[in-house]
Amino acid sequence: VQLQASGGGLVQPGGSLRLSCAASGLQYENIGWFRQAPGLEREWVSYMRRSDGGALYADSAKGRFNISRDDAKNTAFLQMRDLKPEDTAIYYCAAGLDIRVTLSSNGSLRVDPLSFSSWGQGTLVTVSS
Repeated sequence: VQLQASGGGLVQPGGSLRLSCAASGLQYENIGWFRQAPGLEREWVSYMRRSDGGALYADSAKGRFNISRDDAKNTAFLQMRDLKPEDTAIYYCAAGLDIRVTLSSNGSLRVDPLSFSSWGQGTLVTVSS
């Protein structure tokens, strides 16, 4: 599966953006969104299971981000609202069949990026006034 992410850009704090991730065959895969800010490690943002459409969110994304998919168009989305400067990062979409979700020692969910087999090239989101 070859993924193409788009929709990034410059937005003011409090604004919204919708990222898209398109790929043929995407309807058969679980989908994840990750991000990487300058100087930091890649972090998980959101994940959607193919089987039932169940969605998970990192604590930083809860209540502000919404993951969705349109299988008829082979496209996944990440709707982001109330954006903050700390959301500035390159956002990546990823797809895979067997995704590992674990519970960290602090009680937070973690979606293992190594369990995704396909990655998009990333789209830059900059939140700044």
